[in-house]
Amino acid sequence: MSRRTASRRTAFRGLLVAVCLLTGATACTGSSPRGSAGAAPAPVVRVPQDTDSLQEAVDRVGEGGLVLVSPGVYRESVTVTKARVVLRGLDRSRVVVDGEFERANGITVTGAGSVVENLTVRNHLANGLLFTGVTDESALRAGRAGGSAYDPLDTVRFPPLKGFRASYVTAYNNALYGIYAFDARSGIIEHSYASGHADSGIYVGQCRPCDTVVRHNTVEHNAVGLEVTNASERLYLLGNRADRNRVGLTLNSNDLEALGPQHGAIVAGNALTDNNDDAGPEQADGGFGIGIGAGGGRANVIERNLISGNRAAGVLLSDVQGYPARANTVRANRVTGNGTDLVLATGTPAGNCFTGNGESLTSPAPLPRETRCGKGTRGAAPTRPDTGLVRDPLGHASPVQAPPGVSFQDVPAPPGQRQMPAAATAPARAAVGLPGKVNPQEFSLPGAD
Repeated sequence: MSRRTASRRTAFRGLLVAVCLLTGATACTGSSPRGSAGAAPAPVVRVPQDTDSLQEAVDRVGEGGLVLVSPGVYRESVTVTKARVVLRGLDRSRVVVDGEFERANGITVTGAGSVVENLTVRNHLANGLLFTGVTDESALRAGRAGGSAYDPLDTVRFPPLKGFRASYVTAYNNALYGIYAFDARSGIIEHSYASGHADSGIYVGQCRPCDTVVRHNTVEHNAVGLEVTNASERLYLLGNRADRNRVGLTLNSNDLEALGPQHGAIVAGNALTDNNDDAGPEQADGGFGIGIGAGGGRANVIERNLISGNRAAGVLLSDVQGYPARANTVRANRVTGNGTDLVLATGTPAGNCFTGNGESLTSPAPLPRETRCGKGTRGAAPTRPDTGLVRDPLGHASPVQAPPGVSFQDVPAPPGQRQMPAAATAPARAAVGLPGKVNPQEFSLPGAD
């Protein structure tokens, strides 16, 4: 077949999808007859009109196709292995993938450039939504793509998934992670919500370079709201709200995953407030009352964030597992009303810098002169020595004792979240060429409200 013929067929296929979406006609979807096996891949498959099963729908749709899901509770796990598939709910709150506290993962995506949008994943024993280059079926069935109880990933055997997007996804009451990107790059997680997770609401792990943006999300009532581990270079966390978790955001390095140390993330324009939730799930590492914790993270830029009301620390930099926290820049944030606003844990080497954060309390106090950024001056802070601080299992300093948490199953369900615009008619957009141009300067310091 000539390139010209292939191009015409691709163009015709795209036109067919657009016409079907705009007209809403089921007769022109191109989907195979209900219940037919072995039929040609379809550009659009509708659930339940064409099939009752989400898995059958994603198996039946062609690469680059769209699965449109009507409201209902779908009690199955789904794996998307094809490239550039868009799995979209027609109602974010009423299209629900429910694990019933019996299944490990809700939706697992290993197909490059594929997308999940405008639906809810809940009640799984591991993860709500997982994007990953790991294709080890036994690991995925157990809900493990990496981390604890899993050997550091063979990055040659499992190259990263390239291209992913989660938009307008609600994830709640999953045992580990709500939205989990591991061994995946060139992606976006946006306009999503996560609560009730015993590890973290949104997690980005093991990528270098990540080429990933996490933006305009809300995370609350999790052990950790936003978590980054061994995820480095061109990684942006922008304009998110982490409120009433046990810890707001972490930047971690460890040896449980490959590609350490974590480095080179930009954290800007986020609100990390009141992360003291004693009615949320307890994380195994036991952190509590912290806005941002960088455990062994390097060369990260933390700027123009609102960090307030965190009972232990606003920003805490510490060494973990042989990884020093160094060359981090903390500037132009509003860090106020925390137990201690800025904390350099004992033994953390020089090389991190702070300027223009409006803090009142630091530990040690004052911060060493070499922690000033460039020619800027930080100003004096009231004395608060780094003595008598409780330390969690990772060595983080904290002036408060973490209270016991609750089961992830017992966190109340969240209210309805904002719908994806024009879900019934919007053309499918695969996760290709992401994240595009990223300008962190567009994300300003959030207001106190």
